[in-house]
Amino acid sequence: MRGLLGVILLVVTTAPVLSHHSFAMYDQTTTKTMTGKLTRYVPGANHAQLLFVVVDNDGNVVMKDGKPLQWGVETGSAAAMSRLGVAPDTFPEGTFFTVRLYPLRDGRPFGAMSGALIKCGMTMPKGGCTAQTGEVLSADANAAQ
Repeated sequence: MRGLLGVILLVVTTAPVLSHHSFAMYDQTTTKTMTGKLTRYVPGANHAQLLFVVVDNDGNVVMKDGKPLQWGVETGSAAAMSRLGVAPDTFPEGTFFTVRLYPLRDGRPFGAMSGALIKCGMTMPKGGCTAQTGEVLSADANAAQ
């Protein structure tokens, strides 16, 4: 009986932790590769967020319905991202970057990082922000290339 009670207690106390890390809201069958210009870096203990306006290969802002197309991407924790070179002082507002992400299932313009994060600096390189023109800061070996 004690063993059963212990298992039940373990399941009840760990379920909320596991549910926090669920990626069910993201469509993990689809990836998008997007290039943007950082508008805000939101550090967090569990996850950081990069908020950006989408840009084309020349660095021009992509418009939708007469407004700049804005997206966001959830990354690892702020501490983990800092170790990769993504912090407010090394990845300031205005930085051009490319990221691969799993989009939200409900269509809102947000996703979870699913592969490479490429930093291209404060000016868009000729030909766009790619692994050849920028600095690859992180890569998920499990993500489709």
